[in-house]
Amino acid sequence: MTYATGSQPSSVAVDDFNNDSQLDIVVTNSGENTVSVLLGYGNNSFANQMTYLTGAYPYSVAVGDFNNDTRLDIVVTNSGDNSVSVLLGYGNGSFENQRTYSTEAYPCSVAVSDFNNDALLDIVVVNQQNNDVSILLGYGNGSFANQMTYSTGSSPLSVAVGDFDNDTQLDIVVTNKDDNMVSVLLGYGNGSFANQIVYSTGANPSSVAVGDLNNDARLDIVVACNGDHNVGVLLQYNRGPLRSKITYASGDGSILRCVVVGDLNNDTLLDIVVANYGTNNVGVLLGYGNGTFRSQMTLSTGLNSHPVSVTISDFNGDTQQDIAVANFGSKSVKMLLGNRDGTFASERSYEIGFDSTPFTIASGDFNDDRRSEIVVAYNGRDNVQILVAYNTISFTNKTTYSTGSKPLSVVVADFNNDIQLDIVIVNHENDDVSVLLGYGDGSFADQMTYSTGTYPCSVAVGDFNNDNQIDIVVANYNSNSVSILLGYGNGSFADQMTHSTGTYPCSVAVGD
Repeated sequence: MTYATGSQPSSVAVDDFNNDSQLDIVVTNSGENTVSVLLGYGNNSFANQMTYLTGAYPYSVAVGDFNNDTRLDIVVTNSGDNSVSVLLGYGNGSFENQRTYSTEAYPCSVAVSDFNNDALLDIVVVNQQNNDVSILLGYGNGSFANQMTYSTGSSPLSVAVGDFDNDTQLDIVVTNKDDNMVSVLLGYGNGSFANQIVYSTGANPSSVAVGDLNNDARLDIVVACNGDHNVGVLLQYNRGPLRSKITYASGDGSILRCVVVGDLNNDTLLDIVVANYGTNNVGVLLGYGNGTFRSQMTLSTGLNSHPVSVTISDFNGDTQQDIAVANFGSKSVKMLLGNRDGTFASERSYEIGFDSTPFTIASGDFNDDRRSEIVVAYNGRDNVQILVAYNTISFTNKTTYSTGSKPLSVVVADFNNDIQLDIVIVNHENDDVSVLLGYGDGSFADQMTYSTGTYPCSVAVGDFNNDNQIDIVVANYNSNSVSILLGYGNGSFADQMTHSTGTYPCSVAVGD
């Protein structure tokens, strides 16, 4: 299902703007200097947009109650005229005309929180072309003090808020794209901040998030680095400083293509497996449970095998996690059977050859025999194949099921609530997904197809509307969007709803 917005939608937030306990949507329209508000009916549909004027080129939006009337308000960064617009809400889904406040050059990201402990919301804005952030302290009546600015690195892009030094005062972290670092500005609790502390990241950090990644009750930082195609993790280890970015599985020419996590050595701690396309092996990194990992142990996948996709499961029924690897170069899938201690015996590996190059694999128990089967999608072929286990170390001949053109990504889940696993595949050149319902004996019904955006390339599943039915999300590479297909619980899905993303989205994941 699609809903009209203004021109060039660039940012979105959700909240309840009319106090009906249903989520609504606000979208910035950079191309026509407005925001669109779409009120939700509570059944996954929305009313037509209502638009409100902003400044020039609105780019980022956040929501909060700025005048303490228990009604949600909106703040928007106006990158074209160096300001923020505040639109106070009436509580019925409509908003007052904007009030504007000056920032520095090209404000591109905004967050709200209480920086001076007066129980009133304040605003922090990232000013990309001025290499600083603006703090606007709120008076609690919908108005704000003039900005105070604090220096960052070069070309800051994204901001997040959290208490990084455990002093109960809120701090700020900002990504600096041109310096390849993040700036942390520790708050004094009175609305002012210390000079930045900088930490190195990968190339072109573009987005930042915070959370406790190693269960030590201290906030850590995760940075997406689009210049070198990885994420950096900065773990807090005492009152304020952060460890330098931890980079794993690096190596000359390794060309990482895929990463998965699971417990490979039965210690209840998560481990990592990576596919090293350039060095023809997979890397296993066993976790210590404190956010760090042992050096990678490499397992050969064969000369010129060029592994591209990995899945972890128990393929031989011994309750131990094994690894299956799709090898693009050697047109094969290789199994590495686990020894219960995080090691894998090469003499117990098993390889299956194909006529076409496998592109991605997934696994699941499709026939309730307590052993996982493997689903393989191929480059240049319009089907997927199922490899069904029939003894402790080998698989039956593959069974083929038709899909659309150029299937690129596959996920398994129970879409019709029959306790049997089903399959969803994105068909890159058909602009749709195929759903194959499982019979529980390792076989599947013919595909049902559902339209997506242009050139879908990645798929994930989850319950997005809290109805206890599995839904589908697809990244659409050529239309710069994701498609949401809500599940009816009977194996069928509603027409897609699309949401804008950045340029060329190529992977999607879900989480709370």
